Parts: sequence; structure tokens; C-alpha cells
Amino acid sequence: MLTRRDFSKLLGSTSTAALFSGTAFSEMPSANPQAQDVKQKKCDLLIKGGTVIDPGQNLHGPLDVAVKDGKILEISPGIAEDRAVQVLSAKGKIVTPGLVDVHVHCFDGVGLVAINADQYCLGRGVTTAVDAGSAGYPAIAGFRKYVIDTSTTRIRALVDIGALGTLVGGNTGAMKNLGWLDPQLTAKAAETNKPDVVGIKVRLAEDFENGAEDLECLKRAMEAAELSGLPLMVHVLGPYSPLPDILKMLRKGDILTHCLNGRKHGVLDDSGKILPEVWDARHRGVLFDTAQGTFNLSFDVFEKCLKQDFLPDTISTDLSSRAINGPVFDMPTQVSKFMAVGLTIDKAIELATVSPGRMFNYGTEVGTMRPGNDADIAIFDLREGQFEFVDSNKQKRTGSQMLVNTAAVRHGQWFVNVV
Repeated sequence: MLTRRDFSKLLGSTSTAALFSGTAFSEMPSANPQAQDVKQKKCDLLIKGGTVIDPGQNLHGPLDVAVKDGKILEISPGIAEDRAVQVLSAKGKIVTPGLVDVHVHCFDGVGLVAINADQYCLGRGVTTAVDAGSAGYPAIAGFRKYVIDTSTTRIRALVDIGALGTLVGGNTGAMKNLGWLDPQLTAKAAETNKPDVVGIKVRLAEDFENGAEDLECLKRAMEAAELSGLPLMVHVLGPYSPLPDILKMLRKGDILTHCLNGRKHGVLDDSGKILPEVWDARHRGVLFDTAQGTFNLSFDVFEKCLKQDFLPDTISTDLSSRAINGPVFDMPTQVSKFMAVGLTIDKAIELATVSPGRMFNYGTEVGTMRPGNDADIAIFDLREGQFEFVDSNKQKRTGSQMLVNTAAVRHGQWFVNVV
């Protein structure tokens, strides 16, 4: 398996792609300059003959995508191949904006549960990923220097209010000592590392928390978010305090992640109804994110929410080394999983592209292939059959379709997934 550093070296030695071991991206042939003078071409890359699904532009149909100078040039039917330096056939495939995963852990080489973003994000069609609090204020500058600045995947980060983040074995310990939760130092680190830092993170869970002090942890995280002018993502997994007490502190644009877990103090009451405080939070602009990870998704909870017309705002993975071999695997599997339990393909892709693209300020528009935007594109096979999906409680559901990434374009650079 290539490390991030190996990937970066290999990327620098190839013109259009890199080769991964395991989830391989193979090198694409370079353009033939003798075929036609490239200076006379009107686009660098033409993705031809696919079914484009871009909910951000209400697009779903047979369309071609032209890329020039790393940007989306044009989306329309029947773009002539002789306009392009390179042509990629997407016949029979689905073409979407690059997926946006707002919950991963990718402090590669440092975090004990971290994954390599270029392999497990870009290598699966995710062109933009948000690291959800792997680093607290002491380590966020290192995360920026050694991960964000060296990755092909667009990575943004949340600073954990717990100084340890997830660097010492997942969630264990980061929130146990209130002395490690410093709002001023966290806000200062966030400010110093903008625009790569896009939010603050706090974890509220009874199994590794200070119990009754969880609201104090939330208060300190909220102070850091307000000082830095950033949204707050709140991890809730069986917290000591009831969810209404937590939700009432959240502001418009703040995020409740792991919103479909089956633990105590979740979004449902004892009779399976959405809590009124959950509806109130949604109405005032609080956002709800899935982030299955290892422990955080219940099909039963989602199906009850779906029946009450309560959908999450975003599909994300909480991808870590503990989840890449199941139950999460990758972002396309998560999108397919939500299709299996009731979402249309258009809605599922919306929750994995344009909706998370609006959650944070990425410094540029992401999640839609609007002309002029960075050319971040994902290409998928939509396989038909019987596919088994598993939630965090080992409950199973069967779907008839599976999205499998076959290629990605990041800022105009073309990669092919040969798995």
C-alpha cells in the first residue's frame, strides 16, 4: 500500500494519474501532439456519453462534460470529440460532481485510526473531504502542513476542542480532562489555519466523557466556534445529557453528526417519533449528518425518520481504518446503502455532493459541476443485482443497485480506478 508521501512522489512523476496498490489508479495515456496542435483545442478533457447527475444544477440526462485549464468549461449534449485533447468515454456510466465527504479521519501517519485521503477518498470518487477533528489545537498546523498541503484530494479540517483530538486511539481520552478544552487556544489555532480550517468539533458520548460535564464541553466548543466565526460539529453518541439540552445550544449552520445512531438520547422518542426539539433545531437551521463509522448508523432509526419525512442533510462516512473493511467501506457504498433503504439515486447523490458542498466555506464552490468551477468529477458504474448492506448493529438490508467508482477528475487531472 502506498503512503501519502509515496503517492505524492508518484504523482509528481506522471502527467495525468497515479498508481495505487489495492485500489489502483492506472496511468492514462498522454495526448498525441501529432494528432492535432493542442493549442488549437478548445478543451483539455472531454467526458463523453455518460449520464450526468448533478442535483446542484437539476441535471439528470445524457450530457458531455468539457474541462479546460482545470475548470468545468461546458456541460451539454453532443460536444464534438475533435474539440478535445483527450476524450474519456463514459458510455453506460454515471457522471457526478466529485463527492464531498464531510466526516473522515485522515491524519495519515499520525492518527492511530487515520486513512490516506488520496487512496480512500479520491480513490473512490471523493474529491473533497473534511477531517472531522483528528487534530486539536496543538497539532492542527502539522495536519495542514503534512496532510492538506501534500494531498491531491481537497481536504479541509475541523479543530477538535479536545487538545488530543483522535491522535491517541480514536476518541478515548480527548475529553476526559477539562483542562485540555481551551476555547481561546482552539479558536486561535482555527484562525491561524484558515481557510483550511472550516469548523470546530466536539464529542459528546457517555462512554468516554466526563458524564454530567458534557454540557460544559459543549459550552467550551461553542465558545471556540463563536470566537473563530465557524460552525460547530457535535458528535452525539449516547451522551449523558438528553439531546434536547444539547440541541437548544446549537446555532444555524451547526451540525449534529451521527444523527441516525440507535443509542440512547437520539433523535427519536420512546415511541419512535421525531423529537419536537429535533424539528425545532432543523427549522432554525441546524444541520444533520449521518457519518456511520463503526458505531453510528441504525437502519431502523433511518426508516422511522424516512416515514416521517425527516432526512439527513448530508451522507458522510466517518471513514477510518476501523471502517474501510466494513461496515462503511467507502463513500459510494454509503450512497448506495441509502438508496437501498429508500432514497432515489438523485436524492442520495444530492446528499453526497451539493448539500455537503454548502455545509462549510471551502473557499470555492464544490459539489456541483457549474461552468467555471474546479473540474472535480466522479464517474461510476451503476451495477444491478442483489447487494447486501449492513448498519452498525449488524442489521442487513438488500439493494438492487451499487455505485462503483471507475474514474475521478480532480482540478482537471484525470485518474482511473481499475478495481
